[in-house]
Amino acid sequence: MDNKTIYALSTIFGKSGIAVLRISGKDAFSVIEKMTSVDIKNFVSRKMYHTPLFNPVSRETLDNCLIVGFKAPHSFTGEDTVEINCHGSKAVIRSVIDALSVLPSFRIAEPGEFSRRAFYNGKTDLTEADGLADLIDAETSLQQKIALKQMGGVLLNLYDSWRNKLVDILSYIEAYIDFPDENIPENTVFKIENSVLTLIKEIENHLCDNNINERLRDGFKVVIAGPTNAGKSSLINAITKRNVAIVSDIAGTTRDVIDAYIDLNGIPIILSDTAGLRDSADEIEKIGIKIAQEKITEADYKIFMFDASADKPDIFKNYADNSGNYVLVANKADKISDAEKQNLLKQGCLPISAKNNENVTAITDKISTYFKGIISDNSSEIITRRRYKEALEECIENLQRFNLQKEIELSAEDIRLACRAIGKITGRVEVDEILDKIFSSFCIGK
Repeated sequence: MDNKTIYALSTIFGKSGIAVLRISGKDAFSVIEKMTSVDIKNFVSRKMYHTPLFNPVSRETLDNCLIVGFKAPHSFTGEDTVEINCHGSKAVIRSVIDALSVLPSFRIAEPGEFSRRAFYNGKTDLTEADGLADLIDAETSLQQKIALKQMGGVLLNLYDSWRNKLVDILSYIEAYIDFPDENIPENTVFKIENSVLTLIKEIENHLCDNNINERLRDGFKVVIAGPTNAGKSSLINAITKRNVAIVSDIAGTTRDVIDAYIDLNGIPIILSDTAGLRDSADEIEKIGIKIAQEKITEADYKIFMFDASADKPDIFKNYADNSGNYVLVANKADKISDAEKQNLLKQGCLPISAKNNENVTAITDKISTYFKGIISDNSSEIITRRRYKEALEECIENLQRFNLQKEIELSAEDIRLACRAIGKITGRVEVDEILDKIFSSFCIGK
């Protein structure tokens, strides 16, 4: 990281009412002096000023804007920061960026560089930076909630507590390294080894999230499966409230998987309509059926649908199990009697009519309840990055190698490496090798 003052557009480039340009670095406040009519000597930090904005060379008026400055260290980056709120036309944005480019020691920011400087200046840790990235990408209320909690330091506090325990253990061991003639008391050995075992268990429990982190980011997989003409395409259209799939009475119309992304009560869902399950001589349809069977295996939740007027729920006996991650749906319930409906309910089936949109919400309620049960109240401590999982697995490997029966220096090294592994997550150690990977995914002005 150099000492240049950086600038970038923090809002989307395009036609809009307002555009925000962010400037950060030791010369940021020179923008106020060189490009506005505001008296820099009487400038008050965090106060918004309305002023013309000039080209610093030609003195041509570029726009009338609102400008605000934040003196270091009281800013997002921890450096002197200025934000220009100008009109959001492409012409105005280009002219302001061109004007900033001629100022000495100024350069355009790289992706994620504002957040990276905030990290280097101690304004944020890596888990909070990741939380910010997730908040920017959030599309559902649940994703938003988890991202905000991570930005608030939920994961930082958890990982720091584990790291602090390891530091305490290491301090005990280091003390005895300095006095090699003294044996470690048995009660101290027991205390240290018990602490390590407890910590291993806590981290293992944290890792057992069934890939919820990836599902929360990308969407839980829900598949609609069943025989041909069961009404699967009608159901996906009813749930999404749009014509996602072609509806036809011709068997085998759906030959490939049709995916729809939906926000189900804040839960991101990838809903898949699949080819009808049946014996077929058509080679193309066979491929679709094979893909459907693979989708059932991969799915987090299954909607097993059948025609209540033609089939029975036992056609799914080879797919249904005791996992609880499925619902048996008897479609076309408008074609059967009330007594038949009651019989289906006793068998654990949900009678609906996808065509008439009857009882469809009962399916979505079941799906929502199931995933909320999985996520539970501990969703705030869900692992949100693969690198967290890899670092924690590395930590466990080192802790499992630890014992006080071998040379004490080697035992200390096991704890030191475990401590370093956790430090990679939050940035408590030197981790330049992973910073580029983290911050390169940010947009330019963040």
